[in-house]
Amino acid sequence: MKLLETVQAVAWAFLGIRKKSAYEKDLGKLNPFHIIAVALVAVALFVGALIALVNWIV
Repeated sequence: MKLLETVQAVAWAFLGIRKKSAYEKDLGKLNPFHIIAVALVAVALFVGALIALVNWIV
């Protein structure tokens, strides 16, 4: 359950649409190291998807 909440918080942060109250609630509830780890994985997946898309188009 905590992993899902962390993934959701990172996904909302990537989109840039987040209420301040929700941010503050997550800040007190989630572990910063887990957020960093999930964010790094998400960035790697995003970059990998972009590279795959460019290779497919070219």
